Amino acid sequence: MSSSLARQALFAEFASVAEALAHGHRLMLLELLAQGERDVQHLAALTGLPGASVSQHLQRLKAGGLVTARRDGRRQIYRLSNERVADLVSDLERVAETSLASIGKTVDDARRATDELPAISAADLARLLDAGKVEIVDVRPEEEYAAAHIPGARNLPFEAIETASRALPRDRSIIVYCRGPYCDLTFEAVRRLRRLGYDVRRLEGGVPEWRRAGLPLESGSAAAPTPSPAG
Repeated sequence: MSSSLARQALFAEFASVAEALAHGHRLMLLELLAQGERDVQHLAALTGLPGASVSQHLQRLKAGGLVTARRDGRRQIYRLSNERVADLVSDLERVAETSLASIGKTVDDARRATDELPAISAADLARLLDAGKVEIVDVRPEEEYAAAHIPGARNLPFEAIETASRALPRDRSIIVYCRGPYCDLTFEAVRRLRRLGYDVRRLEGGVPEWRRAGLPLESGSAAAPTPSPAG
């Protein structure tokens, strides 16, 4: 095969990966799998998509080399094929946000409407952690927190945040994160905690972005915090 034909074949393979990405539902699934491995039923519940549709999209992602699967009894458990897949999805989102004016405006408008303060970067948060000046709150479900989380982060799943928030300190700033820069739960958690009187900022991104910055992660569940007495 000539070098020209070999190059064409190579770029055709690259294009097959892009084709596997080319559906909004598949990008949603990859964002969820960046938090930890899941089976079809769990992904269907999180996305609101029919199980058959989720399975078809996963098969397309698997054919593109973006996810792998293992068998657990009768279930197929899916995960990203490697960490660079999460980086690829993040890069795609950022390129779209900066290159397409309509997306950039939508994102900017949504952020201003829900949070006027800019997000804190991973590098700035790491410095504040070293100085012991902040408390980190992870509002993802417990199983995602257990798979990987920022060291020292306290898990307050979103649905329990108002009742469990009494355990949070009021003498330090609270930094909240969820699945990534476009996760609605982050903005809503910030709104609720501010309403309760906390000094709250959101992290720019989540676990995938933290890892990509070369910062350490922890795994494993943590004991639920004990609420302090009311008053």
